[in-house]
Amino acid sequence: QLQLVESGGGLVQPRGSLRLSCASSGFAFNYYTLGWFRQAPGKEREGVSCFRKSGFTNYSDSVKGRFTISRDNHKNTGYLQMNSLKPEDPAVYYCAASLRVPSNQAPLSPGWYDYWGQGTQFTVSS
Repeated sequence: QLQLVESGGGLVQPRGSLRLSCASSGFAFNYYTLGWFRQAPGKEREGVSCFRKSGFTNYSDSVKGRFTISRDNHKNTGYLQMNSLKPEDPAVYYCAASLRVPSNQAPLSPGWYDYWGQGTQFTVSS
């Protein structure tokens, strides 16, 4: 059974850093495009970053230069390192996986992704 489990959320200081993890099981993780998404209350789910199996990465403009996506295929785990956190960053963060992404694309649209974790949330302390 294919499964994705996020972890690493919690409370973080303003302008602090946090690393989220996405542990996978039940499928050949290294063949899939890994994506990170977030959803804040009252807002639509938005793409944050993705990592193709080829090594190509993509970031939304809102996180470019602050967030770094990575993956360890030996551990079947993906990561999202978040630095210089801003007030608009807290949300529920989801990781997702896809086999359908065309070879010439690195999409941040949720519709491309078929498998999702349950999400992990972080908030910024006041």
